[in-house]
Amino acid sequence: MSGKRGEEAMIEVEGLSKSFWVHQKAPGLMGSIRSLVRREKIEKRALQSISFRVQEGEVVGLVGANGAGKTTLVKILAGIVHPSDGDARVLGYRPWQRDDRLRRRMALIMGQKAQLWWDLPAADGFLLLREIYQVPKERFEESLERLVALLGVEDQLQVQVRRLSLGERMKMELIAALLHSPKVVYLDEPTIGLDLGAQRAIREFILAYQQTDRPAMLVTSHYMEDIERLCERILILRQGRLVYDGSRRQVTERFARYKLIKVLLRKPAEADDLAYVDTIGRRLAHSEDQIQLEVERNQVASVASALMARLSVVDLAIEEEPLGHIVERLQRAQQEEENEQMLFDVGMQSGIS
Repeated sequence: MSGKRGEEAMIEVEGLSKSFWVHQKAPGLMGSIRSLVRREKIEKRALQSISFRVQEGEVVGLVGANGAGKTTLVKILAGIVHPSDGDARVLGYRPWQRDDRLRRRMALIMGQKAQLWWDLPAADGFLLLREIYQVPKERFEESLERLVALLGVEDQLQVQVRRLSLGERMKMELIAALLHSPKVVYLDEPTIGLDLGAQRAIREFILAYQQTDRPAMLVTSHYMEDIERLCERILILRQGRLVYDGSRRQVTERFARYKLIKVLLRKPAEADDLAYVDTIGRRLAHSEDQIQLEVERNQVASVASALMARLSVVDLAIEEEPLGHIVERLQRAQQEEENEQMLFDVGMQSGIS
């Protein structure tokens, strides 16, 4: 389990598992009739023996494909769902016991769920939340003023929530979730559906808040830029299993096979120049003044030199492969290994029989 053993972690997860029973029905009328008499069920394992720790001030990214178990894990740690097995402690409490002392010190922000009332201005919703969380008036006003200033939404506080743009609503949801100064924060798809400007503003706010308040944060997102910008450490889930827990940078160093070379041109490349480029790397994009290539990591220096010698280069940038590409390749490789092992096991069983 990752994390410093000498310190008390804010989030501690040990052997956590969650299974659901799903009913299956054959298609058609006869299938519906049969299901009235006998309902077939299959067990779906959403999480399988997950263990990790999160310390104060850490922002940890949860990464995985749809159905990997990210949201289920967050819901268990927020006390919404009970686990089937294992244990978890958040600030020393089991979250599914729903102790008010814990609920006043944590926050869950879901990009597709709203906690503010749409027919009321956000300012009225904040006052109601102050009463729910029993935040002293002076601390409430200080926290509200600081969060509103960080997000730059002073002019929208008296506007009905339903009349705000999606990005403005998300900013108000962030304020609502953080007004009581939680020590543990769960962010489930915080930038989903937002335009690039709103996404950037939300990320900058989360980083600023993390630096000043130092909560333990878990972030799930399908936008790899969220994870790359916010998280130094990531947990990769696949089919309910934790397959990686460690540094985001280490993932790149260990599993990235390529680097990206972006070339800014003084004049458009000729056809024979483009044909040559295709022999030394994989061309990802091309316009009149720019070429983007994917090359093997051990060939970056030689390819960069060849491009400088062949083309009229104004500028050349070398970047790491996007984290999303690396994670997808890692997951595919693990799936292929499991498939090969399954075929081997089947072959061994057939040989024995």
